[in-house]
Amino acid sequence: MTVERALLVFAGSMVLLSVVLTYFVHPNFVWLTVFVGANMVQSAFTGFCPAVMVMKKLGMQTEAQQACSVR
Repeated sequence: MTVERALLVFAGSMVLLSVVLTYFVHPNFVWLTVFVGANMVQSAFTGFCPAVMVMKKLGMQTEAQQACSVR
């Protein structure tokens, strides 16, 4: 799995978890959804994403790196 795909899985999972926690635990968990969404927007403009940095340190490859290693 590449970093790009793992990031989509991670962000989607966090949003779904936030919705479940908001419904079943406390309404203030909606702020987790706000945080994830705001982080995705700022990442689109700045290119900085802490989750991607962690995934790369764990050894995951980007799509470009994976394409080069296949050849």
